[in-house]
Amino acid sequence: MEANVKQVKRSCVVGAVLVIQALALLTAAGGAWARSGSGGQSGAAQRAQERRGVDPGKREFESNCAACHGKSGQGDGSVVELLKRSPPDLTPLSRKNGGVFPLDRVCQTTEGGTVTAHGSREMPIWGRDYRIQGAEHDMDVPYDPEAYVRTRLLWPVEYLSRLQVR
Repeated sequence: MEANVKQVKRSCVVGAVLVIQALALLTAAGGAWARSGSGGQSGAAQRAQERRGVDPGKREFESNCAACHGKSGQGDGSVVELLKRSPPDLTPLSRKNGGVFPLDRVCQTTEGGTVTAHGSREMPIWGRDYRIQGAEHDMDVPYDPEAYVRTRLLWPVEYLSRLQVR
């Protein structure tokens, strides 16, 4: 059991590094593309065009987390009144952890595997849901379910790290 937890932690950290590197490459490529095709746009117009780029972390967070946690992550989502327990404010996680975003803990909580802090299980077990989605999507094609789940989990976790209050 403890070896399994260590493997999940290691996978989460390795996956985080891969996602961050991929996002850095996409951001750099997207910014260069927007600048090259700007056609004499002003600086403000260029920045507006760059902001319209794809942000998979924000997309996942808004699709899967914002209904409960709110778009700002402060626990003020549209379905709060329907829940037994109010969702926590996710924005001070870094501050409560000595100024360091608790990547491991957030990954484990989001994945829903062995973390008991997840409480009553009102929050979906996203690891299981993503495994099912991956299997349905890639039914006839070989794929690595752990890599798929890790990537899908790390997108909103990385976005959440950007929502942290200082």
